[in-house]
Amino acid sequence: MPRVVYFDCFSGISGDMALGALIDVGASLDALRAMLQRLDVGGWELHASREVRGPLAGTRARIVALEGHHCRTLTDIRTLISGASLPSAVVERSIRIFTLLAEAEARVHGMTVEQIHFHEVGALDAIVDIVGVVIGLDLLGVEQVFASPIPLGAGWVRSAHGPIPVPAPATLALLASAGAPVTADETPFELTTPTGAAILAALATFRRPPMRLHAVGYGFGARRMERPNALRVWLGDMDDEMDDDQGYRDQTPAERSGSGGSSPVLLETNIDDQPAEQIAYVTERLREAGALDVWCTPIMMKKGRAGVLIAALVPADLEDQMVTILLRETTTLGVRRRAVERYVCERDIITVTTPLGPARIKRKRWRGELIGAAPEYEDCARIARERGVPLTTVYQTVMGHLEDVSSVTGH
Repeated sequence: MPRVVYFDCFSGISGDMALGALIDVGASLDALRAMLQRLDVGGWELHASREVRGPLAGTRARIVALEGHHCRTLTDIRTLISGASLPSAVVERSIRIFTLLAEAEARVHGMTVEQIHFHEVGALDAIVDIVGVVIGLDLLGVEQVFASPIPLGAGWVRSAHGPIPVPAPATLALLASAGAPVTADETPFELTTPTGAAILAALATFRRPPMRLHAVGYGFGARRMERPNALRVWLGDMDDEMDDDQGYRDQTPAERSGSGGSSPVLLETNIDDQPAEQIAYVTERLREAGALDVWCTPIMMKKGRAGVLIAALVPADLEDQMVTILLRETTTLGVRRRAVERYVCERDIITVTTPLGPARIKRKRWRGELIGAAPEYEDCARIARERGVPLTTVYQTVMGHLEDVSSVTGH
């Protein structure tokens, strides 16, 4: 199961709040400092302190930068990050955040990305904040990022261009680019900064995932408020089975049988000029964004070139988002699409009690008839390790108790 985080933005999000929350949930401060020092810039310090704000204890992270005003272009920042000896995932995620920031600023100011000169977000403390958050995710082993709806606040805030309304135009442009949900919060100051919005727009899927929770952390902002000015981070492992089962519980009977509801859309494109790891990244992004299924097939293209067909089965209401991912993240010039009809079996989960311990079984039904069942791998593997018995023995034992009605303890 992939490691995930959920940003619970009940009081918004900023770069320092996100960094503090990741430290609070377990990212090593010493390891963060060591990796940030690989950036070819000096004159900064990372401080983190435990604080109590009202009913909550958490971490306040602060970047102290000694440089004065410094304006950097996107090319400057890309060069800085790419030249650091950082994990490739950290480099890619960090550059993606700054690229979205540049695109948002360009839309707001009616300029091209190449003309954009970062002011606040090009300053050293903002660079360390953003790269620090991405490093924190990497240190925690996070593969997928999720986020809640976002409160924005109201009023006015100062910027390098003068007073601007809250939410800042760049913040709104970033959230709009990601189709992010926002809440009706009229708190009279800025709750979500452009840096915080960029982190979520670049990395997050906006829903609460089914997960097995391991730890919770709180990152405090600089401003003192009547309510806790904190970002809460949930750290855990994605539970795909919970996700699948919830999806089926939410469907109507007609949708479960495949005879009703909007038909999903099949998207396809052929690629013959991208490395395998980039193809893998695309499929990951599609799944994170809500694709029902994603698969790749080796193909032979014109002039005998080996290629790969990327196919994604997606909900109709997410089609535009998925097409955008394929066009932005691959070298393709076009995407094929067609609506497809499908039949879907009903599924449910029961728990059986066996001499080796409790285990879940997934049951498959068609038109009300039970036509198949299979033990859940994670449960069986756990029992096999704990008991020191072969996995096949566990499978046989669990299936042997399927018909024992008295052993069913829950769904």
